[in-house]
Parts: sequence; C-alpha cells; structure tokens
Amino acid sequence: MTIMGKSKVLVVGGTGYIGRRIVKASLEQGHETYVLQRPDIGLEIEKVQMLLSFKKQGAHLVEGSFSNHQSLVDAVKLVDVVICTMSGVHFRSHNLMMQLKLVEAIKDAGNVKRFLPSEFGLDPALMGHALEPGRVTFDEKMTIRKTIEDANIPFTYISANCFASYFVGNLSQMGTLFPPQDKVVLYGDGNVKVTYMDEDDVATYTIKTIDDPRTLNKTIYLRPPENILTQRELIEKWEKLIGKQLDKSPLSEQDFLSSMKGFDIVGQVGVGHFYHIFYEGCSANFEVGGEQEASKLYPEVQYTRMDEFLKLYV
Repeated sequence: MTIMGKSKVLVVGGTGYIGRRIVKASLEQGHETYVLQRPDIGLEIEKVQMLLSFKKQGAHLVEGSFSNHQSLVDAVKLVDVVICTMSGVHFRSHNLMMQLKLVEAIKDAGNVKRFLPSEFGLDPALMGHALEPGRVTFDEKMTIRKTIEDANIPFTYISANCFASYFVGNLSQMGTLFPPQDKVVLYGDGNVKVTYMDEDDVATYTIKTIDDPRTLNKTIYLRPPENILTQRELIEKWEKLIGKQLDKSPLSEQDFLSSMKGFDIVGQVGVGHFYHIFYEGCSANFEVGGEQEASKLYPEVQYTRMDEFLKLYV
C-alpha cells in the first residue's frame, strides 16, 4: 500500500448483484480496483459487457480460476483487500463454499490486510437456530468464517440485512418484486421491526470499512435507524405515495410455516428466511453498539430512506 494511499481492492464475483455495486463504489471512492475475470464466464455476453464497462471506468481485469490455485494466488498478490460477493441465494446460484478455495489462495499469498467474504445478509452467527432447509446458508457462512479465522486472515464481516429491491419494492410479498395494487399479506400483525437497505448504500458502506482500523476483525451491521421499519410502516409509506389504502390480510405464524409444505426446496428456503425476518424480527431484535453500526461510523453517507426508494415504483 502506498503511503497515505488507499488500499488496492480485488472484487471476486464482480458481475453479480452486489458485486457490480461494490466495483462501482470502490472506483468512486478512489481505490485501485481489480475484478476477477473467470474463464468459465463462457458466452455470458451480459457479464462480458459488464466487465468491459468496468474496464472503461478504470478497473483492471485480472484472470483467475477457481480450478487453478496459482492463478488465484497471483490475482490476490496484486491487492491489499479482497471482497468476495459470490451468490448464496438458492434461486440464483448458490456457491458459497467455493470461497474455501479463495481463502486458501489468500493464506498462501500472505499479503492481504483485509478479507470481506460473501456475507451481506443476516448475521449468520445469530442464526444457529434457523429452520431447515434454509439454515444451510448460515451454516456455510459460519464454516467460511471459521476457515478465515483459523488461517489468521484479517477480516470484516458485513451484515446488510434485507435488500430493498427484494423486500421493499414488493412490500415484502413473496413471489413478486413489484408492489401489490389492492391486497397485501401481513406477516402476523405486521408490527415486527425489519432492517431494509438500498443495495447501492450497502456497497458504499462496505468500501468505507476496508481501510478503517475500527472495523478490523469485526462484524459491521448496516442498520441505519430510519430504515428499521415494521411491515405496516412500509405499507403506510406506499399507501401515502399512491393515495389509497390496501386491503390487508394477516397471515398467522402457523399458517405461514405450514405453507412451506407446498414448495420445492428453493421456496422452502425462502419461507424459512421470511419467517425469521418477519415473525422473529432477526434483523433488528438485538442491540448493536455504535462502533459496529455503519451509519454511526460513517455519518457522512446520505443513505436512501425507504419512502424515497418506493418512489421508483409509483
């Protein structure tokens, strides 16, 4: 790292949903940014074009493959910080455990001063009680954490809770990403607090942490106070924007859980996660000290409020 300079960053999974935002935020915040270009991208033209657009914006593309250990080591040696954003959701590609190969490469390279593994959701350390089959996501993230910590690799874990495009635009309804026009399902009484985050803000806060000594070997929670809302409060914001009331039907905990039987494994994972978020309140039902909450650490970030976010859908 150059004197007074900013860390060089390698993003693994840079063409993905959160990855592309991390690349953008890294460039915007003035970091020399590298994106892993994997040969198995094949003929996925959208990903190729995205990589080329990163290059145009000033990022470096570096070739590396998960089936070639040395290529990963060589890529890692170019930078100070590695951020992995490989997908852990079942309806896309679930490949969190591939990160073990990356951890191995970071260990062998020996130069990385911070690794941010693919987390960006609920804190897996608090999800030991999670329902099957959805708990696999949390169990795998904990396996990755243990491997990182056993290898004495400096880390930061980012808990970003509920992405707005998946949970806010649809007023938290399952199976759609657009807001309902007339009827909305309430989880229980709809009064459980949930933490919602704009995905671009997730990336902004993530990059802020990488050179910050306060975030070393810590879990950082993205829980800006104005974005901790109940489902009812979220629906009210939408009703205010469209000037009409929606018909609300409460769904009991028992009925919600028994709906799991009718789903395939992907649906069952979703139901389990929704249960923990909307009935237990697992994204907001515990205290976080100021030194671990991103909006307190970085008050200069103007984060997106959810009424602002919802305006996109009107």
